[in-house]
Amino acid sequence: MKTVYLGLGSNVGDREENLAKALAQLTAPDLRIARVSSKYETEPVGFAEQRWFLNLVAEAETDLFPMQLLSRTLKIERSLGRVRTVKNGPRTIDIDILLYGKTVIRTATLEVPHPRMAERRFVLAPLAELAPDLRHPLTHKSIREMLDAAPPAAIRLVHS
Repeated sequence: MKTVYLGLGSNVGDREENLAKALAQLTAPDLRIARVSSKYETEPVGFAEQRWFLNLVAEAETDLFPMQLLSRTLKIERSLGRVRTVKNGPRTIDIDILLYGKTVIRTATLEVPHPRMAERRFVLAPLAELAPDLRHPLTHKSIREMLDAAPPAAIRLVHS
């Protein structure tokens, strides 16, 4: 079993329900959600003229290989109505593989650790809540250190 960290975000429709449905669909005999961070509301990155996102990070244990996990996440995104039209645009759900154990993957379709996680407070804040001392497999910085060094961005903890 590998420990993986998945970043989830939604800014279309019922954001909380979209996150809950995605977590439910991820759960299977070969993927067990161990912990889920709090939800964070964050301003969009890149394409600013859209609703703010709700983001969280899930820690899971899985027997899936990385490409199998990617296939599962993409299938869930499609089942929840994700349509890729505008880069960084609005979406019902986005599921990113942030970390897959200590594995480093560089293919045309998958990069792990997520290549832009160090720049994204909406990933680092919920990840630091779950695993502040976890070390990035390439930079060897802790998630807490990465969060402290991340560019400023509007983000707030959501109390549900």
